[in-house]
Amino acid sequence: MSTLSIPPVGPTVPDPRISGPLVDAPRRRGRLTTMRVLSYVLMVLVVLIYLYPIAYLVNTALKSNNEFVTNPNGLVRHPLLSNFVEAWRQGGFATSVLNSVLYTAVSAGLGTITSLLVAFPVARGYLKHSKLWSMLFAAMMFLPNTLVTVFQLALHLHLYDTRLGYMLILASGVGVGPLLIVGYLSSIPREIDEAAAIDGAGYLRYVLTFLPSLLRPVLSTTFILQAIGVWNDIILATILFTDSSKFPVSLGLFTFKGAYVSQWSLLSAATLIVAAPLLVVYVFLQRYLVASVVGGAVKG
Repeated sequence: MSTLSIPPVGPTVPDPRISGPLVDAPRRRGRLTTMRVLSYVLMVLVVLIYLYPIAYLVNTALKSNNEFVTNPNGLVRHPLLSNFVEAWRQGGFATSVLNSVLYTAVSAGLGTITSLLVAFPVARGYLKHSKLWSMLFAAMMFLPNTLVTVFQLALHLHLYDTRLGYMLILASGVGVGPLLIVGYLSSIPREIDEAAAIDGAGYLRYVLTFLPSLLRPVLSTTFILQAIGVWNDIILATILFTDSSKFPVSLGLFTFKGAYVSQWSLLSAATLIVAAPLLVVYVFLQRYLVASVVGGAVKG
């Protein structure tokens, strides 16, 4: 009689020549895990690149001037919170902060409204050669500042050394705002425009009252970007203002920088005071900024 040979029972080794979902799944998981680790490493590096200057600035702001001179790169040993009080007093920030809040609110608000009024007819094709206008918006961002022309214009219009002239000039620099709004408007159906026209809404009423609620993310982004430029402006304020009571908060930083001696600790504290309001505004409006970028990229 012939006996049957039974093969030993054990783990099955897959044939390397055979491929399939079950065989390729571990490989895909391995690749995904590697990519995820690399992504986290890259994000950590980017965060460190951005946080290091801020940490260095905070560390310097808490030092005395003598400690900074003797050990500029070391950690602070005796933190001095009084540097912020002294920087606030010497920089005259009590008046200049209010000036900057006024300049930023008015200029960024007017600039955002101007960007909306300019971008809407281009996005909807109400103007001929819409693509040409879009290219013009992009080209305007690369044009140099005509400071001499701006100075002469303010002088002849009797706007030199006036808050109104300074705010109007800053509001005219709309920057990337029209481009962002044009891209985001493509996600708004034209049927809404037609429905508003049937209901009797006029052009300006529709653009200034109905559209802002639909364009809140991109309008917030436009406002933030222009507000950053207005708040940090130094050159235009130096040219247009002679009265120190009208200076914005950015000019207060010059108080701590002298020709022979510089108060680096107080300058660092003053820089943090100047930057703090923008950081607070960004924290509250960052969700609109992200929504604007995602909405304009996906739908536009």
